[in-house]
Amino acid sequence: MVVRTWRGWTRTEDTDAYAEYILGTGIVEYKATPGNQGAYLVSRPDGDRTEFVTISFWDSRESIVAFAGDDIDRAVFYPKDERFLIDREATVKHFTGH
Repeated sequence: MVVRTWRGWTRTEDTDAYAEYILGTGIVEYKATPGNQGAYLVSRPDGDRTEFVTISFWDSRESIVAFAGDDIDRAVFYPKDERFLIDREATVKHFTGH
């Protein structure tokens, strides 16, 4: 199993709207991709902003290619991310499950 994580930050007042947006876009796409074993969105207050983390579980690195493309270390973004995100990681992290 491969675990994929990504982090981004919104203004505090955008927390609920961004969560709804990502649950309806990114998380839906993760879960619809063959080889995905689950995907979650978590958040926490971070000073005057909110930190979001997506966590997804995959059968293999090869199955991530169907979602992210050939460069699986590059983050996948959606059209309204520009409106919500005040900071974001351009890359993701992959971990091996044991």
